[in-house]
Amino acid sequence: MGALSLVGAATSLLPEPAQHRLLRPLVAFAAGSLLGSVFFHLIPLAAPADPGGSEHGLAYAWVIGGFASFLALEQLLHWHHCQTGAAHGGRKPMTYLILIGDALHNFLDGMSVASAFVLDPRAGVATWLATAAHEIPQELGDFAVLIHGGWPRRRALLFNLLSSLTFLIGGVLAYYLSRSLDLSTVMLFGAGNFLYIGAADLVPEVKADERLGMAALSFVGFLAGSLLMFGLGLLHDA
Repeated sequence: MGALSLVGAATSLLPEPAQHRLLRPLVAFAAGSLLGSVFFHLIPLAAPADPGGSEHGLAYAWVIGGFASFLALEQLLHWHHCQTGAAHGGRKPMTYLILIGDALHNFLDGMSVASAFVLDPRAGVATWLATAAHEIPQELGDFAVLIHGGWPRRRALLFNLLSSLTFLIGGVLAYYLSRSLDLSTVMLFGAGNFLYIGAADLVPEVKADERLGMAALSFVGFLAGSLLMFGLGLLHDA
């Protein structure tokens, strides 16, 4: 799973002008895949089935909590950058959020896959394949966001890899705590994190392009990311 985080390196094989043209549509793709992950994977999997129960409202309180925590964190990052005069290395605050959110997401994926393996190795393999299929487009989009946000390519790949290693930590933890572990609240909190990154950071980055052709391409990228997550959700349910 850690190796999948290096998929962004494939864009380096393209000529530099093509890389620059692809950046904004890939950021839009990342926004679509993050929001698709929230609405087609995390919330349906973790929220209670009964929409009228009190637990259902509490579930969405965790989503709001995740959203609010990243809002507060980004405000803190902006304040820090204003106090020091400039962002560190010219990197946008949202790039740090994408790494934190991805690390939490990978941690949850590791817990989910390990829990499935504990129940049944065949279920574990199926869960890992579904997770990997979901991870590849997201990691590609995350890499594009880091580059767009001012990170050098090698450093972006390194930190993307480091954030993916939380998958192993989550897996080991779930293996030892599988009988007493409830992932639902953590997944809902992570959904709120992703909702903030996608809606508050990435969508504004791509919606203001004045060139009609690039705006249309970014919109297609957003739809592609969302629809891919929708399709993967249908395959997972099947």
